[in-house]
Amino acid sequence: MDLLRLATAGSVDDGKSTLIGRLLYDAKAVLADQLAHVEERSVNGLDLALLTDGLRAEREQGITIDVAYRSFATPKRRFILADCPGHAQYTRNMVTGASTADLALLLVDARAGLTEQSRRHATIAALLRVSHVIVAVNKMDLVEFSEERFDDIVRQVLELGAKVGLHEIEFIPISALNGDNVVDRSSNMPWYAGSPLLERLETIPVEPPAVHGARLPIQVVLRGEGGTRWAAGRLAAGTLKAGDEVVVLPSGARTRVAEVRDADGTAEQVDAPLSVSVRLEDEVDLARGELIAALEDAPEPTRELRATLCWLGDRPARERDRFLLKHGTRTVPARIDSIVGRIEFETLEWPAADELRLNDIAHVGLRLGGDIAADAYEQCHATGAFILIDEATNDTVAAGMVSA
Repeated sequence: MDLLRLATAGSVDDGKSTLIGRLLYDAKAVLADQLAHVEERSVNGLDLALLTDGLRAEREQGITIDVAYRSFATPKRRFILADCPGHAQYTRNMVTGASTADLALLLVDARAGLTEQSRRHATIAALLRVSHVIVAVNKMDLVEFSEERFDDIVRQVLELGAKVGLHEIEFIPISALNGDNVVDRSSNMPWYAGSPLLERLETIPVEPPAVHGARLPIQVVLRGEGGTRWAAGRLAAGTLKAGDEVVVLPSGARTRVAEVRDADGTAEQVDAPLSVSVRLEDEVDLARGELIAALEDAPEPTRELRATLCWLGDRPARERDRFLLKHGTRTVPARIDSIVGRIEFETLEWPAADELRLNDIAHVGLRLGGDIAADAYEQCHATGAFILIDEATNDTVAAGMVSA
């Protein structure tokens, strides 16, 4: 069976945790002791949200705070599910949950329609280039299963998608509390001819990684028999095999792959994202933080980046502020050279700004204290992403995506 990684997102009280609880419960993916624990803590009937809201503070406040990961399987597919917080204060957690997702499941309350936080999450899904988006219009039972109300929300989301770059969005009307169109088709909405949510999750295609030249961030250099040197790390993209022409970046030294090894020893070919060790034909200077890339499409080393930042730090950032930039296994000093524009989620415009605050998303220019070899994020997620680190506290303060 293949694996689908999905992340849920939406505003507070849109019913994300209840939906995931219903999905797990109706798909019979809840262990007996888990169900007994939820039954014990439920006040009015079975509170399915407790299956994912595991923190004490979450149970007391009735909101999701941290990303809750759940793994389950049906006879057709395996799933890793990230239930992301809906509150604006925890938007940075949503960035974490959606960064590895194949599919974003956006919930919209049928009564409230699109909110600012719905717009925020849709924008993040678009920026992270999530492959598939399903909008679940929840609480249809509270609007008397109105087709007109569902169509109105579809129109709102399509208008938003056109502005932020979300395409091929699917829509499913549901009631997570009662299970309508979650696992089984609902008789309350005969006007909906599509599949229930679980069936769609089981059948939506999971695209293989885009064909891309090899990218191997060197994690460690090993000594082998006879003093031979091996570059080891986790292959971020592409494949490696003996005879491949490669370049070591940022030095630019060109050579060929003499031998590759995986966990079982010498291999004919190793595919991403497996760990690999590589012996090169020439005695090239190698060190942690360098990148071995396929010669035909290797990125150019640079000390200037245009990027989109999701600001995760509690303290605001301004132009000229200095950080450490971590890209793959390489870390270099970095400075915010310019804040080109910061998105306003009400208008979806990007006006100029003089600072970045918690949960802001902005286009910025960065000046680096060392060369890095980065791809555009839309071309290769693994080598187009980076983080900024506060030098004083060692906290991760921003997640970045390199612009083309």
